[in-house]
Amino acid sequence: MATIDGRPAQYGVTLKQLRELMELRGSEGIERLESEFGGILELTKKLYSSPTNGLSGNASDMEHRRQTFGSNVIPPKPPKTFLTLVWEALQDVTLIILQVAAVVSLGLSFYKPPAESKSGPQEGNTEVGQHDEGEEEAGWIEGVAILISVAVVVFVTAFNDYTKEKQFRGLQSRIEGEHKFSVIRGGEVHDIGVGDIVVGDICQIKYGDLLPTDGILIQSNDLKIDESSLTGESDHVKKGADTDPMVLSGTHVMEGSGKMLVTAVGVNSQAGIIFTLLGAAADEEEVEAKKRKKDKQGEGEAAAVTGNSHHATANSANADGDVRNNKHSKEEEEGEEGGPTGGGGHDKSVLQAKLTKLAIQIGYAGSFIAVLTVVILIVRFCVQTFVLEGKPWDTFYANHFVKFFIIGVTVLVVAVPEGLPLAVTLSLAYSVKKMMKDNNLVRHLDACETMGNATAICSDKTGTLTTNRMTVVQSFICSEDHKTTPKFESLPHAVGDLLVNAISINSAYTSRVLPGDNPGDLPKQVGNKTECALLGFVMDLGKSYQVIRDEITEENFHRVYTFNSVRKSMSTVVPRNGGYRIYTKGASEIVMKKCSFIHGKDGRLENLTRSMQERLVREVIEPMACNGLRTISVAYRDFVTGKAEINQVHFDSEPNWDDEDNIINNMTCLCIVGIEDPVRPEVPDAIRKCQRAGITVRMVTGDNINTARSIASKCGILRPGDNSLILEGKEFNRRVRDASGKIQQHLIDKVWPSLRVLARSSPTDKYTLVRGIIESKVSANREVVAVTGDGTNDGPALKIADVGFAMGIAGTDVAKEASDIILTDDNFTSIVKAVMWGRNVYDSIAKFLQFQLTVNVVAVVVAFVGACAINDSPLKAVQMLWVNLIMDTLASLALATEAPTPDLLLRKPYGRTKPLISRTMMKNILGQAMYMICVIFVLLFYGDKLLDIDSGRYADIRDPPSQHFTIIFNTFVMMTLFNEINARKIHGQRNVFQGFFTNPIFYSIWLSTLASQIVIVQFGGVAFSTQALSLELWLWCLLFGCGVLLWGQVVTSIPTKKLPKNVFSYGSGEPINDPIADLASEDKLDSDGKDSKRTGQILWIRGLTRLQTQLRVIRAFKSTLEDLEERRSCHSLHSLRISRSQQGNRPMSDISYIDEDSTKSPSPNSDKRCGPCNATVRLVTSAKESSPTTAETAPLVPPGSPPPGGPAAAATQQLGHHRPHTHANTQNSSS
Repeated sequence: MATIDGRPAQYGVTLKQLRELMELRGSEGIERLESEFGGILELTKKLYSSPTNGLSGNASDMEHRRQTFGSNVIPPKPPKTFLTLVWEALQDVTLIILQVAAVVSLGLSFYKPPAESKSGPQEGNTEVGQHDEGEEEAGWIEGVAILISVAVVVFVTAFNDYTKEKQFRGLQSRIEGEHKFSVIRGGEVHDIGVGDIVVGDICQIKYGDLLPTDGILIQSNDLKIDESSLTGESDHVKKGADTDPMVLSGTHVMEGSGKMLVTAVGVNSQAGIIFTLLGAAADEEEVEAKKRKKDKQGEGEAAAVTGNSHHATANSANADGDVRNNKHSKEEEEGEEGGPTGGGGHDKSVLQAKLTKLAIQIGYAGSFIAVLTVVILIVRFCVQTFVLEGKPWDTFYANHFVKFFIIGVTVLVVAVPEGLPLAVTLSLAYSVKKMMKDNNLVRHLDACETMGNATAICSDKTGTLTTNRMTVVQSFICSEDHKTTPKFESLPHAVGDLLVNAISINSAYTSRVLPGDNPGDLPKQVGNKTECALLGFVMDLGKSYQVIRDEITEENFHRVYTFNSVRKSMSTVVPRNGGYRIYTKGASEIVMKKCSFIHGKDGRLENLTRSMQERLVREVIEPMACNGLRTISVAYRDFVTGKAEINQVHFDSEPNWDDEDNIINNMTCLCIVGIEDPVRPEVPDAIRKCQRAGITVRMVTGDNINTARSIASKCGILRPGDNSLILEGKEFNRRVRDASGKIQQHLIDKVWPSLRVLARSSPTDKYTLVRGIIESKVSANREVVAVTGDGTNDGPALKIADVGFAMGIAGTDVAKEASDIILTDDNFTSIVKAVMWGRNVYDSIAKFLQFQLTVNVVAVVVAFVGACAINDSPLKAVQMLWVNLIMDTLASLALATEAPTPDLLLRKPYGRTKPLISRTMMKNILGQAMYMICVIFVLLFYGDKLLDIDSGRYADIRDPPSQHFTIIFNTFVMMTLFNEINARKIHGQRNVFQGFFTNPIFYSIWLSTLASQIVIVQFGGVAFSTQALSLELWLWCLLFGCGVLLWGQVVTSIPTKKLPKNVFSYGSGEPINDPIADLASEDKLDSDGKDSKRTGQILWIRGLTRLQTQLRVIRAFKSTLEDLEERRSCHSLHSLRISRSQQGNRPMSDISYIDEDSTKSPSPNSDKRCGPCNATVRLVTSAKESSPTTAETAPLVPPGSPPPGGPAAAATQQLGHHRPHTHANTQNSSS
């Protein structure tokens, strides 16, 4: 018989049997498991695994399992080919019009009507003189040149989309690579990538995990799972080996821990099956979407969007496997019209909203002038030729109309900044790549630039401001205060043994302290850091926690009350001599309240009276907290069957373990320890930088108010004399809620401006605070808030924040999913770097706008005035396309890749409503445009006399290119090139060359553009409508070009403050309710036939926005990982779970771990000042201990969470699967 790794190759169970088993739930599942497989242990044997040792980890065994049961990945959908992207880029309306015009022009140049040879040229002779026949034959060159220019633009766009897609996929696989899971192999616990898990593996699951496979529980403690991503039910499901052992991939562990046997992976898991169905549906929907588009075009709607590299495919938006939404949702249809989110514009980033608004303003102006130019050219020509000169119509004149049309289209091409999406994408992609090196893993591209506008950061304490390397530095045992770790022998023997057992058993068995990698290194802390500190304390006492754990395994536990933010403690019940012993640890003053006894001097048992409790708080807990220590109490209680001691409980029948309040009560206190988590040495400086940059840093922690105040003072969040406010969660709730317990914005507005520390806060308080600051209109420019979080329950706050930072090391999977940026080193200084990069992105785009709009204004004015004055545009279509290429592609590359400088942190943030084009920028744009227009018009009307050359004005359509117009074109390009150097500074700095040579991309593009221009002018000939220039004429062109730099100094001298605000700033405003944003909602109204707006207006806006290709801006942002995951990648099974709809709008449990800052104690006397904490701050603690809306009892209700109401509620819930960037999605929610 064939063997693999010393075992039979044939398993005792088939893939089909396992798939069928995993479709059952609850008692049904247990019955099938028992009857068909003989229980979980038998099934483990059939899969040649072991509940305690797991698999061997042998490579041939792993490979055989993958071949038999599949591997834990889902094959990705192939990326779009380069040719597909080229085809999509060709869909741009402006490019289509240009191509048609070029083809018509080409056709007409070859068309020789018989009349032309007889009458046309002769009649024309009186006007323009004899034509060279060779020139006539070269008429085709302009058409070909336009087609070539279009091809260049298309290939550049497609290449950009292609590299963008490649980067996103790389980023996505990097994020997937970050997802590790704990499995037992060869009796050891290993963290492996989720793609390496195989059927038969034994996985350890714990709070905060996102399950990567299907499995059956072998053992569990107080396990609750959120299955809403599969079932839509928002209630947490209790799981247990003997009640409901089936756990499914894509679901979240919200409480507790356990061990499971992996039974299905990849496409065979429940989520994988749904994913596969979705993949098939995707292709069908794409075909249907195309049909729908054709129908709509038939109705006269504008053509497709350019750069639409991300069609909304199928329900991959529901890639979390929501089976209930298998109908094509209307939102998705409209998603293709109104941008990628399908829900309108309510989750635009700050910059995106400003760009959209600006694009509309430019689009209106550009379209108007383009149409006007064509009309004037045609009317003027007709009046001149057919009325004044009385000539008859000739087919040859059609050439003129095509030429006018081409001029009009090129004016539009130049007027509309198609380069904007490119600049935005390049800038973001460049920044994201560089931010990786600064420990910022960006999950959503737009978060990168939003961070530059941040005005407030709400930060966790543990791990972000502190090192998250915890050690016990002080302890209070048997009425003695120990400033160092006592010797085990010096403790009363019974108390010492109890203490070591209590800590070793009542900690998650996944928390371990391992020796350092090299001799002399500090030990490695794995798992929960607070528990690691306590285990380290056991080791310092000279004992081994592992020996005790080997003796009492997790299977022996009778009951576990896991830590959460309501309990703020953890308890474990273990059987002992026919009875039970309960061990408890948690926030010191909370555990103290549940204690009635304490071991005093020499281990004697004493009653712990109320007055003694208060004395302990005052004399032991508070001084520790004032030194920034986290205080933890350890206690125990015995249930015995025989005669009970004074601190024991006698029982005859099994205690009611669900009555937690009575079980965890009348305990005996063993010790109080003070755990130090030192402030990171680089944090105070980083916070000073933030404050200098106009960003307010607030600390939101679950810790004791004294500990929080001490750490905040050390970090520099609290400064002497700045009248800061420190609140506890209960008091904060009391202040922001009205008499009926509802949160009121006007009450929050009274608190948040001076609030610096929120201590003893629950996740609800954090969410309330963040939402309150975002929605507040107290400050003129509106606040943009960044939030850090690491726990599962931080999800709602991370999601509603403008930018959510999750911790890469300490963060749970749930927190990482809800976030926009993952801090791979959990360090606050990385946030400061993110601010710097964000501001750099914003500035890069502003620089590009300043440069491009100057050229736009000049090109449009010149073309328009030329059309009116001389019946021709001084800049030919091909020349304009070349200028457009300089402006769009090359300039966006050059300006978008400037590296950030520390100077960026010296100015205040822009905020939410400040205009994108500031008064300084507008001054520069108009100032430079005036100079350029004056130079061009002087050259146009007097250049022939000044430079002693032949005039090119009033030339016939068939005349050869003139030196006159070549000089105009060349001067324009020279001025544009030198203005590109001016555009590097947007805040009125005088030295525009500062840092010029630090950006090789900039100067190499600049020099190559100059070289190309020389080639075009000297050898472009008919194709570019140029004639070679002499050295003298070149020097004149360069002189006019350099004049831009001198004129720039004059413009800078004009005081900006004197300029009127409203006239000189554009692109400001709220990130909601602009015409594009509202398109989707308008579509909805129209399709219902209710409340429809004027169709003409909607069509005009839609046609215009498509014409501008501005939805590419939105695409550039929103082809984030989210789109890739949801819309087309189906990468590994993990992508399925990264889809954000799981926690779209569902309640999350109120859970946090001990090291999530929730374990500190509000002391009864904490409103008194304690010695070491001497910052002048206002300190407020709870007024009423039993307030009905305290942080500890308030339920956590994230934005718009549905009432628990079965499938209907679930369906509602699934619609909100995009993160609310602004406050608009959360108007009606109350925490």
